[in-house]
Amino acid sequence: MTYLQPSNLAVGPEQHSMDRAVGGPETGDGMRDMAATAAPVIEARGLDLTFDTADGAVHALKDVNLSVAKGEFVSFIGPSGCGKTTFLRCIAALETPTSGTLTVNGMSADEARQKRAYGYVFQAAGLYPWRTISGNIRLPLEIMGFDKAEQFARVEKVLDLVELKGFGNKFPWQLSGGMQQRASIARALAFDADILLMDEPFGALDEIVRDRLNEELLKLWARTGKTIAFVTHSIPEAVYLSTKIVVMSPRPGRITDVIDSPLPRERPLDIRDSAAFIEIAHRVREGLRHGHGDEV
Repeated sequence: MTYLQPSNLAVGPEQHSMDRAVGGPETGDGMRDMAATAAPVIEARGLDLTFDTADGAVHALKDVNLSVAKGEFVSFIGPSGCGKTTFLRCIAALETPTSGTLTVNGMSADEARQKRAYGYVFQAAGLYPWRTISGNIRLPLEIMGFDKAEQFARVEKVLDLVELKGFGNKFPWQLSGGMQQRASIARALAFDADILLMDEPFGALDEIVRDRLNEELLKLWARTGKTIAFVTHSIPEAVYLSTKIVVMSPRPGRITDVIDSPLPRERPLDIRDSAAFIEIAHRVREGLRHGHGDEV
C-alpha cells in the first residue's frame, strides 16, 4: 500500500473560493463536446515508466496515452500491479516518468504540484490520531499559511460537504472507517483545488458503507464540479461513478480500452440493474480479459 503522511499532502491555490456554487459536469453528447473543445486538464502522451530495483528493471507503465477534460470523473481499473496507482502518482509528481510527456493544467506535473493544483486521497485515511477531525482537515491550510478565521470557515464548509457536520471535535478513533475516509476527502477539498486524485479510497470498506460513500461522492462531484481521477479494483464502482472508464493491462501497464459512459448524471444505486449499466460492465470485463491475453 502506498501511503504518505498528511504533512506531504498537496495543497491548492488560495485564489479559489470555497463559496462558489458550481454545477456538475454534463454527460453524454454535452460532455463529449466539452472534451473536444476544451484544453485537457490531464494529458499523457507516450508515457513510460521503468523502476530500477535490486532485482532488475521493472517496467511499470508502457505507452500510456490519455486526455482528461475538465469536470470529468475518470476511473482507472485493472489487475493489481498494473500501474493504476503509479499513473496517479505521476500526475501528482510523486513519480517521474522515464519517457513521454505528461501535463496537468497545461503545466508539467511538478509545476502543477508546486501550484497546488490537486488534492490527493490515499487508500488509508491517514489521519493523525492526536488531532481532532477539524485539526486534521486544517493541516494543509496551516501549511499554506491561511489565517485562523479562514481555516475554520473552510473546515466548517467541507465538513458540511461530506456530511460530517458536528464531528469536527471528535478524534479519528471515535469515527467509523467510512467517516474517517470522508474526513480524508474533506481534507483534500479544504484548499479547493480543481483536481481530486483518489487512490482506492473505499477499497477497505464493507459493501454497504461503500455503496453509501459512492452515492455521496457523486453528489459531492455534482456540487463542486471537480475533475476526479479515481483508482479502483471494482467494476461496479467504476461503472457507477464514472463519465470515463480507463481499463489497464497487467504490467507493464497499458490502456486497453477507454469507455465513455452514456449513463445519466443522476444515478440512483438501482441503475446498476439497468441494461446500459450491465453492458458497460461487460465491456470493462472484456477489456480486462483482453489485457490479460496480451500480457507480455
